[in-house]
Amino acid sequence: MFSTLLIANRGEIARRIVRGANEMGIRSVGVYVDADASAPFIGDCDEAVRLSTGYLDGAAILDAARLTGAEAIHPGYGFLSENAEFAAQVQAAGLIWIGPSPSVIAAVGDKLAAKEMARSAGVPTLPSSEDPSDARSIGYPLMVKAAAGGGGKGMRIVHDAEHLEEAVAAARREALSGFGDDRVFLERYVAASRHVEIQILGDHYGNLIHLGERECSIQRRHQKLVEESPSPAVDEAMRAAMGAAALELARAIGYHSAGTVEFLVDDDTRDFYFLEVNARLQVEHPVTEAVTGIDLVREQLRVAVGEPLGYEQDDVEFDGHAIEVRLCAEDPSAGFLPATGTLVAFESAFDPWVRWESGVEQGSVVTVSFDPLLAKVIAHAPTRLEAASTLALALERLHLGGVATNRDFLAATLRHEGFLAGDTTTSFIERHQPARVLAMGADELDWAATAGALWLQGQNRCATPVLQNVPSGWRNARLPRQRVTLRWNDEPVEVTYNARRDGSFSVGDHGHARVHRWSDREIDVEVNGRRATSRVTRAGELLFVQTPHGTARFEIAPLFVVPGGAAALGGLSAPMPGVIIDVRVSVGQHVEAGETLVVMEAMKMEHVITAPTAGTVGEVLVAKTQQVDGGAVLLTIEADGEGTDEDED
Repeated sequence: MFSTLLIANRGEIARRIVRGANEMGIRSVGVYVDADASAPFIGDCDEAVRLSTGYLDGAAILDAARLTGAEAIHPGYGFLSENAEFAAQVQAAGLIWIGPSPSVIAAVGDKLAAKEMARSAGVPTLPSSEDPSDARSIGYPLMVKAAAGGGGKGMRIVHDAEHLEEAVAAARREALSGFGDDRVFLERYVAASRHVEIQILGDHYGNLIHLGERECSIQRRHQKLVEESPSPAVDEAMRAAMGAAALELARAIGYHSAGTVEFLVDDDTRDFYFLEVNARLQVEHPVTEAVTGIDLVREQLRVAVGEPLGYEQDDVEFDGHAIEVRLCAEDPSAGFLPATGTLVAFESAFDPWVRWESGVEQGSVVTVSFDPLLAKVIAHAPTRLEAASTLALALERLHLGGVATNRDFLAATLRHEGFLAGDTTTSFIERHQPARVLAMGADELDWAATAGALWLQGQNRCATPVLQNVPSGWRNARLPRQRVTLRWNDEPVEVTYNARRDGSFSVGDHGHARVHRWSDREIDVEVNGRRATSRVTRAGELLFVQTPHGTARFEIAPLFVVPGGAAALGGLSAPMPGVIIDVRVSVGQHVEAGETLVVMEAMKMEHVITAPTAGTVGEVLVAKTQQVDGGAVLLTIEADGEGTDEDED
C-alpha cells in the first residue's frame, strides 16, 4: 500500500476520502483554489497545494503530487473523476489512479456508447437517438440529455415538437459549459418512473460483485435529493435481475474498482432500462456502506494496488435500511434556485446519531463557484420508518442560518405520508408537494418569538456598561412594558413584556415567562408553562431561534424606519449572482406573461427569467457575458394598463 494520497477534489467528498485514508494509515494531500482557501477540508489534510487555475487543471494537480511526494491520486466525484485522459496521464506519471482504467472510463463516459454496449450485453435500454429529427419516432414526452455528463446538467424534458429546438439548444449550452462537450441525444421519457442504481465492485482478477440497489428517485432539476437502500419498490426477484444485468455489463467492459450502473424502472410495468454507468464513487455511496458494512473508499484503495476483493457475492449481507439526504444551499420556495451567503449558524445536535458528511462549518461562505451541496446526512436503522424518522429529527435539530437551504423541505419530505408509503417516483415533489419552508403553528411561533425577544433582552443587559443586573426598561416606579417586533416570513410578530420583581416576565396580555438560564448562544426559557432550551444566533438584524421543527429566522424590526430609495418599479432582478448568457428582448418590445426575457448561468446551470405579466420592456440594464450580483435589476417592464391614465379637465 502507498503512503501518501493526493485528493483531486474538494468539500465533503475530500473530507470523506481523508477520513478513509487516515483509517488505513495513509497521509493525505489536498489541493485548493482561492475560493476554497478557508474551506474545512484543507485543515483535514496533512498538507495542501494551491491551484492557481482550477480543479480541472490536470497538469497542476500532477505537479502538486510530485511536489508533495504523493504516490496515488483519488479524484472523488465530479471534476476529473471520469476524465479518461487525466487518468491516463496519472498512470503515465508513474502514479496510482484510484478508479477504473482509462479505457473503461472512456468507454462508459459517452452515454451513447455505453447504451450500445448495454444493448450488446443484453441489457434493456430506452429508445434514443442523436438526431432531433427522430423525435417523432421516439415519441413525446422525451428527454434531451448530454452525451458526456450527468448530475442534471444538459437535461430537458420536452412535451411537444414546438419546444424541441429550444430545449436542444439550451441542453447543448449547459453540456458545453459543464463537460466541455455539447453533444446531446434524445431518449424516451417515462413519467411514472424510479431511478434505481446498482453498486458494483470489482478487482483486477475478474472478481465482480454487486452491493444491492439504491433508489434515488426524489429529484429536482433532475438532480437527486433523497437516496435510500434498499428501494421500497424492489423485491428479491427484481434485485437479482438488475444485479445480474449490471454485472453482465461490467464483465463485458472489464470493469474494476467501485462503480454504479443506473437503471430507470417503469413504476407501472415494473420493467427496467439501462441509463448509464458511473465510473466513480457516487455521492450516495454512504447508504450502501451503511447496509452492507463495506467501506467503499477502502475497497477502492485496496483494488488500486492490486489486492483481490477476498469475498464473493454470497458473502455480502444486508442489514436494515439507510436513507441519505443532500442538504443544499438553495431556496425551495423559489424553485430550488441555488443560494449564497455566510453560514452564521451550522451546528448539529448530539442526538439522534446520524452520519454527517459535510464540506462546510459555521462561518463558511457559500459562493456561486461550486455545486450548492453543503452536506450529506445519513441515517441507518432496522426499518425504513425508523431511518426516515431519525433522519427527519436530526435535520430538525440542526441549528442552521445565514443561507437559504432545503433543510425544511427535506424534513417535510421524510415525514410525508407519501414518502413513508414508498410512493417515491421521480414525480414525487410535483404530486405530493411537501412543505418547502418551515411551518409553525400560532402557539409555536409565539413561543419562538418570545424566546427570541427575551434572548435579545439578555444580550442588551450584557452589552450595557453599567448596572447589568437591572432589568431592561427598569424605572423607580412601575416598570414600563418593553416592545420587540420580529418579522417572520415578512409578517410582523410583536412581543411585549415587562420584568416582574421576582425575576420573571409578564408577556402580552396574560402570559408569563421565566428565563432559567441565558448565554450568548442559547436560552433556557419557560413560556406559559412550556420550557425548553433553544439555540439562538444573531447576525446583524437577523435572529435564528431553534424550535422543535427547525430554525426560525426572524428579522429584528428597527424601532425607527429610516427613509430610503425604493427598488425600480417593475424591475426584474437576478435571483443569484451569475453570468448573463442571453438577452431575448429589447427596449419598447411587448412581451407576454411567461415569455423568456433573460437567460443566466450560475453554478453551471441555466436559469430563465420570464415575464411575470404582459407588458412593455422599459429598460434593459444587462448584456451578454455580463457578470451580475444577486438582486441586481436586469430590466424593467411596464405592465399593460399601467401609465395610461391621463388627466381630465
